[in-house]
Amino acid sequence: MPGSPRHSIFPISDSALTIDFGNIIDESINQQVLYLFRQLQQNPIAGMIEAVPAYSSLTIYYDLFQLRKSIPAGTTVYDWISARLQEKLEQPSIINNEETRLITIPVCYEPEFAPDIEALSRQKDIAVEEVIRIHSSGEYRVYMLGFLPGFCYLGEVDERIVVSRKPQPQPVAAGSVGIAGRQTGIYPMASPGGWQIIGRTPLKLFDAQKEQPALLMAGDRIQFTSITKNEFASY
Repeated sequence: MPGSPRHSIFPISDSALTIDFGNIIDESINQQVLYLFRQLQQNPIAGMIEAVPAYSSLTIYYDLFQLRKSIPAGTTVYDWISARLQEKLEQPSIINNEETRLITIPVCYEPEFAPDIEALSRQKDIAVEEVIRIHSSGEYRVYMLGFLPGFCYLGEVDERIVVSRKPQPQPVAAGSVGIAGRQTGIYPMASPGGWQIIGRTPLKLFDAQKEQPALLMAGDRIQFTSITKNEFASY
């Protein structure tokens, strides 16, 4: 990808390596990561088992024993995989034409679904209604999935509602919408969690019975829309 940002490639085990574009939340870098991820899905490197994208890095898992039998003598598997990855990076990029989905997520911000919204309101010295308006008026990019199956990391929230994680994890209901730093995200299932919970969606974010279990994918764009308790119950 001519013009791609600086990167480093390093091993994380005998059968995995990471290409890292820097520890940063940046849409253009995330586009590079997802473009490379999709290229590897369509045309995987020989011996590759899986590629896992994150905010600004991509981890490649490969079959060490298979590759040891097939790569040239005198070359390590890590060096061989790194060279193939570098070739991918040097190919012309078409990320400016990236196709993304815009998905609307209904959220009920009423108190029984938003245990932390009043504390956030007091901390930021803005009304609860303004917190809701700010959160639901933005458009967010799905940077990555992780932590739980289908858990989406979205960015970035308006500076006015940036808030730190809780010091200790607490029980969180499925569908809960939270904020941690400049990120917002949705818990796909009940779990301990440290994000500040400001609402809940009735949508099911992960269904293992479906061919595509996760509702959202990295690269999607998300808009939240406020709904009432009655509307929540009708989904």
